[in-house]
Amino acid sequence: MATTTIKNIFLSASVPLPERDQKYIETADIIAIRDSVIALATVVLPHHRIIWGGHPSITPLIYYVMEKLDLNIQEHVTIYQSRLFEKFFLEDNDKFKNVILTDIIDNDREKSLLHMRERMLDEFEFSAAVFIGGMEGIEGNKEKGVEGEYKMFIDRFPNALTLPIASTGAATKIVYDNFFPEELKNERLVKDYGYMSLFQKLLIDKI
Repeated sequence: MATTTIKNIFLSASVPLPERDQKYIETADIIAIRDSVIALATVVLPHHRIIWGGHPSITPLIYYVMEKLDLNIQEHVTIYQSRLFEKFFLEDNDKFKNVILTDIIDNDREKSLLHMRERMLDEFEFSAAVFIGGMEGIEGNKEKGVEGEYKMFIDRFPNALTLPIASTGAATKIVYDNFFPEELKNERLVKDYGYMSLFQKLLIDKI
């Protein structure tokens, strides 16, 4: 059944880089990360909006889905990016109409990224969040990567649906194993690689 109300879904995802902390690389399933992002976009975009920080490993996958499905639904995607990385922006960014550039703070990478994440989470009301792969954690009071974004999200939206896709490994597996409430854990998040069905049942049918 078609959905008439567009709901906002936060996506926190990235493919871990080899030069980062090895604990993320060791469990990362790169194929699962890519498959799950493609499946999420395929299931969600016809009905709802995905909002994400434009990580270069994720943005091309979402555009691929939009092109494959021939979806003229620019209002269903919003990308946030810090101006600090403007010279590294992908050409894929230009294919999206809703790209929000956030300010550079004190010419500092972590402050600028935190500012971007705060704006991204404060400027929308979210019904759900999906966490896939990822790297970096929380250092002191600095919110970093998927782990930091999970903490920031649940602090702001404690009643929203959260889905850490642990089968993709990396930072999301750490979130699932250590931070995700026991009563919300679901074996499908750990072992089910049929992501189209998973997102239909655990996300679309629930929000």
